[in-house]
Amino acid sequence: MHDLTNIIWHALAGSQVRLSTGTERIRRFARGFPPLIAFADPANPDFAALAPFCEPGERFYCGEWSGPAPAGWKIEVDTFMCAMLWKGTPPAADDALGAVRLGTEHVPQMTAMAALTRPGPFADRPMEIGEWYGVLEGDRLVAMAGERLHSGSLREISGVCTLPDFQGRGYARRLTDAVIRSQLARGLTPFLHVASANARARGLYERMGFAVVHEAPMRIVSIG
Repeated sequence: MHDLTNIIWHALAGSQVRLSTGTERIRRFARGFPPLIAFADPANPDFAALAPFCEPGERFYCGEWSGPAPAGWKIEVDTFMCAMLWKGTPPAADDALGAVRLGTEHVPQMTAMAALTRPGPFADRPMEIGEWYGVLEGDRLVAMAGERLHSGSLREISGVCTLPDFQGRGYARRLTDAVIRSQLARGLTPFLHVASANARARGLYERMGFAVVHEAPMRIVSIG
């Protein structure tokens, strides 16, 4: 069984340690990557040890931790997140979608789309953390999906979003299928995160073949 408990820590302290910074107790993605922090022991997070690796005003997402705000930090959002593991059958090829592998030339459009649609923590250097696929209308990127966390054979699907004028065409689901096919072909097991309160999205992912295997607190915190 794949365990998604404290998966951010296992990624930042394991397969993606070269992309992170911090200590043996608390780590963050390096600047330019998604603003995520994680704890070896979420019941006793050592925020003081992380402070030298942060700048005043920086905002981070962190999971698994539900204690009071430490000195010098502020809790801005306090919610819950479901971790969903792929347990389905491989999706069929979808040549009609015309999905393309995105490259560094697409990054400005990717970051602009993420800022507009807010699919979750995004990176300024997405190509360094995984594969990304998109749908183009001419030279315009209108939908995308890609990868974020990586721990052993587990690979997260993230950044799934579509420009408002192009929603309702199934791009998000079909691009997610494209990422799933790529991960399965590489011998990886897909997983993703969805807000616990977003029953509609959770139901969609369940129909696609994902199952909730873990639920935990998810917070946005900032350093003073």
